Amino acid sequence: MAPVTAPGDEMYALVERLYPLCRSITGDGVRATLEIVGEYVPLKVHEVPTGTQVLDWTVPQEWNIRDAYIADPAGNRVVDFRASSLHVLGYSVPVSATMPLAELREHLHTLPDHPAWVPYRTSYYQPQWGFCLAQETLDALPDGEYEVRIDSTLADGHLTYAEHIVPGQIADEVIVSCHVCHPSLANDNMAGVAVATFLARALAEQTPYYTYRFIFAPGTIGAITWLARNAERIDRVKHGLVLACAGDRGHLTYKQSRRGDAEIDRVMRHVLAASERPHRVAEFTPYGYDERQFCSPGFDLGVGSLTRTPYAGYPEYHTSADNLDFVSPEAMADTLAACREAFAVLDRDRRYLNLSPYGEPQLGRRGLYDSLGGRSDAKQAQMAMLWVLNLSDGEHSLLDVAERSGLPFDTVADAAGALHGAGLIKA
Repeated sequence: MAPVTAPGDEMYALVERLYPLCRSITGDGVRATLEIVGEYVPLKVHEVPTGTQVLDWTVPQEWNIRDAYIADPAGNRVVDFRASSLHVLGYSVPVSATMPLAELREHLHTLPDHPAWVPYRTSYYQPQWGFCLAQETLDALPDGEYEVRIDSTLADGHLTYAEHIVPGQIADEVIVSCHVCHPSLANDNMAGVAVATFLARALAEQTPYYTYRFIFAPGTIGAITWLARNAERIDRVKHGLVLACAGDRGHLTYKQSRRGDAEIDRVMRHVLAASERPHRVAEFTPYGYDERQFCSPGFDLGVGSLTRTPYAGYPEYHTSADNLDFVSPEAMADTLAACREAFAVLDRDRRYLNLSPYGEPQLGRRGLYDSLGGRSDAKQAQMAMLWVLNLSDGEHSLLDVAERSGLPFDTVADAAGALHGAGLIKA
């Protein structure tokens, strides 16, 4: 019998496969990434042509790259795209030239405070070229003439994104979004892609109440494109979560939606507090990941963001140090577990109406007390029934009951199920 693989190990293996690929906001790297993800969950891939107007933006030209390097006066490749896709400024225009080091320096990006690390830099909307390298590599370069080559293309093509849908009992949707545009950065955001992928697989094993739509898209322009193409059905989106930086060893951080009191905000606060995980809840700001697109005032969706250490909150962010050693199977498994716990609450949270509101109904003759006999938490379950009956006025949800009573949400939801089955409450 083959050994059972833990979800964290499977997610880490997926990150290992995705990590080396050169991704950007368009191009074959995105397609290759989605092709791999598609081995785990079926995807519907969308191709949006260059020049398409999407809200206030325009889909840019497609960028692809085959090779890039800087060769020293002796002909040695001292900076090599084949060693790491971070070595090239993202969206660099093609170049083939020979120039002195002094001129070349104007196109080089380093991190003097971390001389062994390579930075991640892009120039999506201004035509430039450049290389990223370690400061210690730059310091070791002798004066002389350097061969510079970037074999890239910028041409009309497409922006590519994909969706996976887990059908629910109702058409109302929960969206889960992650960005697929970053090259060779393990935590930001291949760990987020892996957690989203395995979350989709876990939900597909159930029959969820909501329909879950997973969006794998380039950051910013991808979310804007999705919103532009789905504006007419956006009212179906009732809740949402953006996943990013899901694999580092820091504590979980939940960034609330623009509303601050959206149901996903309440659910995440409750789940993180009830689990007793070390965590932080942050207020919304219009900067960060794609929650800012979903929460823009014209849409104002109830979409929050779940990360571990937030973007720019760790020195390794957007550098070569965000590598496979920086993420762990245990951290990704914990992020996945938190998502599953939150969506379990979201899926079971209902408002009920007490059908016997005058006085306390007799639970014993309906067999409800007897049903608790084998439960280790019988007293807690009994209290949950009383709380559900008392607050089932059509105004309070089960999450309200759990928060007010201090009882676990699952116990409250189980009590509601028993009362509903006995005909004492209705949804």
